[in-house]
Order: sequence, then structure tokens, then C-alpha cells
Amino acid sequence: MKISVVIPMFNEARHIGRTLDGIRRAADFSRLDCELWVVDNGSTDAGPCIAAEHGARVLHYPGLSIGALRNRGVEAGGGDWLAFVDADIETPGNWLSIWKDVHEACRADVLALECDTPADAPWFARVWQHRNLAAGQRGRPRDWLTTQNLCMTRSWFERVGGFDERLPTGEDKEFTLRLHRAGARLLRLPAPAVLHWGYERNWREWLGKEYWRQSGHLQLIRGNARLRLLRFPLFCLGTGLCSLFALAMLLFARPLPAILALFPGLLAAFALSLRQSVPYRQPVFTLQLTVLHWLRLHVGAAALWAGFCKRAAWRPERG
Repeated sequence: MKISVVIPMFNEARHIGRTLDGIRRAADFSRLDCELWVVDNGSTDAGPCIAAEHGARVLHYPGLSIGALRNRGVEAGGGDWLAFVDADIETPGNWLSIWKDVHEACRADVLALECDTPADAPWFARVWQHRNLAAGQRGRPRDWLTTQNLCMTRSWFERVGGFDERLPTGEDKEFTLRLHRAGARLLRLPAPAVLHWGYERNWREWLGKEYWRQSGHLQLIRGNARLRLLRFPLFCLGTGLCSLFALAMLLFARPLPAILALFPGLLAAFALSLRQSVPYRQPVFTLQLTVLHWLRLHVGAAALWAGFCKRAAWRPERG
């Protein structure tokens, strides 16, 4: 059986060699015929050369969305099985063997492994990644998965029409939600985990990545009219408005109303943190996650506001 592994890339010279070596080891261990497709989005570093040196076939598509990059890789590949991996992910040696076993046992149609962060990452990067781990649980069926690592058959990819190329981000959630609605069984396993080496090294990177992740939320909601997808944007907008009101109260030297105005946003952040941290029973982890969620709600509000302004400024020409 041949598997086509698609890796979208932009300026990942630091990580792409490790990523490709890990995939090659996993392919050798599983005895799968594996072809590696790195789809470059116009890198200005040595990433494409390093990818070629590590045995990948490199496609060049500058300026395309990440969903379009993945679709181009699938079009170029010839495998009956498909895998999608981010360019900064290190996969375990038995990654593809696990997929073979899951597929042959008919346990799932789409598989992802949990993603963890190396121990030397800053605390905020480790905590933020750790919130998504299964806390010792066994494999969990899901209604959507991320594409940090993803295995599936080509037939399911073609059945739902691939990734939505219009989305700047959130394309993985939208794609796997469509798979779920089409009847595919999605499974995420807690161990072994893949390692995310492209962790945020400072606060500027963390805030920037979160802003980018939230920038496609409006388009995601328009394509998936589900109440569940509205929950987080409403939290963001409510928190942002409360913080603006608190700032206004401080300008008028009214500290008590300002403190009370911050409370709803902090409560929303605590609720989001508690939902993810309860299985760990670590109060410090809960507190750290609350701080990060509170910051993320503000970043999400800014991204939503920017999206609203951009949409309001655009007017289609009338013929």
C-alpha cells in the first residue's frame, strides 16, 4: 500500500529535516511505500533545499492558502492512503504502523495522534499545548481533528472535496467537520504523541499565532452554521467589550466598576480553563491556563473586529 504524505511549508528550515526523517523512519518501520510531498508557499530560507536533500519532492506554490497547499500535494501524489503533517512536527517511529492497525481493524476512517511540546519550551507554550492532551484517557472519537498529523484514505478525502481553499486558517477544523458529517469515524489517540517543535519562543509569537488562528473564524462560521461554533466568538466579543468598558471606567477614575467589568471575561476564561484542566487536578495548571485563555479571548475579539471591518469595507461591484 502506498501512502502520500503532504507537508505544507513556509520558512521551516529549522524543522523540516527532523520532520522528514521522522516520517521516513515511520514508513520504514511500517513497511509502507511512502512518498513525501513538501508543498512550499514561497519560502525565503533554505527549507526547500533541505527538504529535497531529505528525499522529499518539493512543489512550489507561493501565495496560496494552507488548504490549497494541501490540496496540491494530494493532486501530485499517487497514494491510496493520505497523511498530512505540519512542517514542524516530529512523528514517533510507529506512527504509520498505528494507522495501519487502526485501519485494518476498522476502528476509524481518520486518525490523529495527540500533539505535545518538547520539555525545553517556555511555560506558556507547554501549558497551551498541554490543554489538548487526553490526560491519560484512551482513544477518543471526535467530530473534528487538527492536521498537525492526520491519516486517512484518499477515498474519504475525495468524497468531501478536500480542503476549503478560501479559508486563511481553520481549514483543518472545517475539513474534518465535513468528514464527520459525511459519516467518517474520527479517532484521536493519546499515545504516542507527536512533538511540536515550532512552539512559540516568546509572547509576541504566541499572541501573533493566536491572532492568525482566529482570523478565519468568520469564514468558518459562515460555512458551518452551528451553534457550537458561535460560542467562542461570543465569549471573545463579550470579553472585549467588558474590558473596553473597564478601561473607560479607569479613565474616569472609577476603579470599582472597572474591576466588576473585568469579572465576566475572567469568569469565561476560568470556565474554559476548568473544562480542560479538571482531569489533571493541578491548580497551578488551571491558573496558568486561565491567564492564557483570558489573553486569547482578547486576541480573538481583535481578530473578529478586524474581520468585521474588512468585510464592511468590501463592496462587490454591481454590473
